[in-house]
Amino acid sequence: MSKLNKKYFLKNNVFFKLLILTLIFNFILLFIFPNLTLAATPKLVTKLNDAFTNITEWLVKLATPAAAVAVGIGVFMKKFSFGDEERIRTAKKLIRGSLFSYAFILAIQLILSAIESLVG
Repeated sequence: MSKLNKKYFLKNNVFFKLLILTLIFNFILLFIFPNLTLAATPKLVTKLNDAFTNITEWLVKLATPAAAVAVGIGVFMKKFSFGDEERIRTAKKLIRGSLFSYAFILAIQLILSAIESLVG
């Protein structure tokens, strides 16, 4: 073996021994202190999950009566239009628009739960 190869081998051997000692030390610490895994949910993720939950609750609470009122007004407009085509068309648009909006708000709950599952 040449002089250069011995020097290289000795350097690598020292680094290899140091690496093995570090790994053994880490495994010993892992088995001595298994409770220090620190696997808690971060505060930011918890705040985001709470915010998404609050947003969906408020949207559903506010949108349900608003959609019911809009559909009711559309039904009464259609009922009391007395054959006026413009009022019937407006009532149908109002009913259709409020139902689509309410369905979209309910779909937001699914979208936010999907985002929440990705984040958390």
